Amino acid sequence: MKIIEESIVQIKKYPVIPVYYHDDLQTCLDTVKACYDGGIRVFEFVNRGSQALVNFKELKAFRDAQLPELHLGIGTIKSAKQAEDYLSLGADFIVSPIVKPEIAAITLDVDVLWIPGCMTPTEINTAEVLGAPLVKLFPGSSLGPDFLKAIKPLFPDMLFMPTGGVNPDENSISKWFAAGVSAVGMGSKLFEKPAEAAGFQWLTDKCREVMNFASV
Repeated sequence: MKIIEESIVQIKKYPVIPVYYHDDLQTCLDTVKACYDGGIRVFEFVNRGSQALVNFKELKAFRDAQLPELHLGIGTIKSAKQAEDYLSLGADFIVSPIVKPEIAAITLDVDVLWIPGCMTPTEINTAEVLGAPLVKLFPGSSLGPDFLKAIKPLFPDMLFMPTGGVNPDENSISKWFAAGVSAVGMGSKLFEKPAEAAGFQWLTDKCREVMNFASV
């Protein structure tokens, strides 16, 4: 099986994808481990801070040593140079907030999944022509499940993943899956720590809960 196909299979099997960044390495390690313990098997670290490259390198080593089933990708990639930097560190997939042919060429040509961000049918079509099998609907909060229901028949072979606007509750997740998504990206709302919580067990429990919602 090709690498891109393996990534798609993994995403469909484990369709909740945390989207996360922190400057502190230990916090990143603890967060990824807590998500993994909660059943997460696809994780999107994001290129949104000064420590992104360094922390991703350490997360990759941690994954290789302790989290063998995890697909670890990088998000917020907006240039070919950024894509090259993270591919050199072994990113399992690349997520972009935009559709950019240069990124498509670098990733798809080496059989690494590229997930571009799209907001319009024209952008989805462009991504499809460039060879992306899965697109990120972004921002999901502005588009909503009804948007996907309306445009999905136009793209019968395309897979969709909303990011932004997906709440970690059964109602929100079920509406998106009923509309036809293959996965959901989940950022800050997943990582809202309860005031009384200590450590990371709360995050493990939350991930287990949202994974159950996504499998219904």
